[in-house]
Amino acid sequence: MSVGVIVVDDNALFRAGLVTVLSSDPQITVVGEASGGFEAIEVVRAHRPDVVLLDIEMPNGDGISATRQLVALPSPPRVLILTMFDIDEYVIDALRAGASGFLIKSTDPVGLIQAVHACAAGQSTIGPTVMRRLVEALGPSSRERVPGLERLTEREMDVLRLMARGRSNAEIGAELYLAETTVKTHVGRIFDKLGVRDRVQAVIAAHRAGVDR
Repeated sequence: MSVGVIVVDDNALFRAGLVTVLSSDPQITVVGEASGGFEAIEVVRAHRPDVVLLDIEMPNGDGISATRQLVALPSPPRVLILTMFDIDEYVIDALRAGASGFLIKSTDPVGLIQAVHACAAGQSTIGPTVMRRLVEALGPSSRERVPGLERLTEREMDVLRLMARGRSNAEIGAELYLAETTVKTHVGRIFDKLGVRDRVQAVIAAHRAGVDR
């Protein structure tokens, strides 16, 4: 399945490099480019990509504000944030705003292509440390009603709880004595039942429901 991508960065040379790398993969199609957050909204509306590769710091509309607007669109794309540093408040704010993950700008070409495919498939593109930071930034757990939570099996609840604690699929498998492929299946079912698109949204839903304790 082809993945449509829009690349957003105010540095034209860096943006061109990203386009070249992504275009080298026959399953990725770069459907548009933008140099700032404001322009990105219009380009996304015009081309309806699967993934937006978005710089977090730009003079013409920052990545965090753009993320909020992008995820509010009908049939929103997944947003993959580009940043210079792996853990900072900008990254946490972007994830809270609805980004599906982030990439460090020094990521190698193979890692970039893999991350775009993973993001398009709803898989995690952030590490456990950042996931834990995100949960901490959300503050104390609440007890909101989260639609679909009651449909989760006991095992799926166990998986969701560990996801919300920042565990990777491999770590969840080791803790619950499950094969990693089985954990991946459970994660997919959790996404479907909660009506979320990726791991970050699932963790936020778990936190809202207070099941991350």
